[in-house]
Amino acid sequence: MPKPTEEQKLEARLMRRFRKATREFGLLHDGDSILIGLSGGKDSIFLVEAMGRQMRISKPKIKVHALHIRMSNIKYESDTKYMEEFCRSWGVDLHVVETGFDMTTDNRKSPCFLCSWNRRKQMFLTAQQLGCNKIALGHHQDDILHTALMNQIFQGHFSTMPARLRMKKMPITIIRPLCMEEEADIRQYAELRGYEKQKKLCPYETDSHRTSVANLFKEIEKMAPEARFSMWNALLAEGKLVEE
Repeated sequence: MPKPTEEQKLEARLMRRFRKATREFGLLHDGDSILIGLSGGKDSIFLVEAMGRQMRISKPKIKVHALHIRMSNIKYESDTKYMEEFCRSWGVDLHVVETGFDMTTDNRKSPCFLCSWNRRKQMFLTAQQLGCNKIALGHHQDDILHTALMNQIFQGHFSTMPARLRMKKMPITIIRPLCMEEEADIRQYAELRGYEKQKKLCPYETDSHRTSVANLFKEIEKMAPEARFSMWNALLAEGKLVEE
């Protein structure tokens, strides 16, 4: 019997963590209709593949859509043809919607905040139109830990983006099925699988603390290799990964 390739071993590890996350945090159930937020980056592309693989399994029986949002007032190039073909290969229906926002309406908010807020608004609207009860986002474990670090440094509280968040004002639950995946594994898998890189031309992309915090976290891991697991376990123990 031939030995598994590096790609096969990595795929097995990623899918094992994906299924562990969906099981431990109760992310998927029979009859779920799920809308994936698809930016076109490696994380959301891998989420389409992982959910597509999950759909091929009889239990739980789920239906998956993907949504790509174009912002009319921000120069941001994306290859929708590639995304359409990729989604189709995994049995996922892709919906492409264009929206925008007026930056003069509230100069107290950054363009990044306004863009994110309007994207989320469009995502909830599309989910309701499609009859979806869940929205799946492609945040991985690094994103969740970086957010926890950012909130402590800049906001003074211990919190993060949860693996499961039930919305209070609408019958929709936000899920993050990649919450136990390491960003480095997804990046390597994307390269091995030949995921097409999207051109990001957003003029506001550098206006964020996230890159600085990501670099800080790398230094923390060099100093304390167990930091990732310690932070994750702390978030878990404090009930920060599930919000009902």
